[in-house]
Amino acid sequence: SPIRYNKGVFPFMANSRARTIDDADGMVKVLADKETDRLLGVHMLGPNAGEMIMEAVIGLEYGASSEDLARTCHAHPTLSEAVKEAMMATYDKPIHI
Repeated sequence: SPIRYNKGVFPFMANSRARTIDDADGMVKVLADKETDRLLGVHMLGPNAGEMIMEAVIGLEYGASSEDLARTCHAHPTLSEAVKEAMMATYDKPIHI
C-alpha cells in the first residue's frame, strides 16, 4: 500500500540570512509519515545545503519526527532556520510564510 505522508516546504527567499547574502535560490522540503510524523526524507537545494543536511540525516537515522527537529534551537539569523521552518511546515505551519 502507498505510504501516506505530509510535506513541508520552505523557500530560502523567505530566509533572512539567505536574502542578506544575496543567495536566496532554493528550498528545503521535508516528507514525514502522515500518522507518526516520523521523517521519511529531506531535500535541500540552496546555500550551505551540503552542511545543513546533516541535521536531517541525524533525525532520519534516529527516527525523529519533524516536530522533534522543529523544536530544537536554530540560531537567528542563520540559513539553518530554513530547516526549522520546513519541519514546522510539515507538522503545523511555518512562522515566516
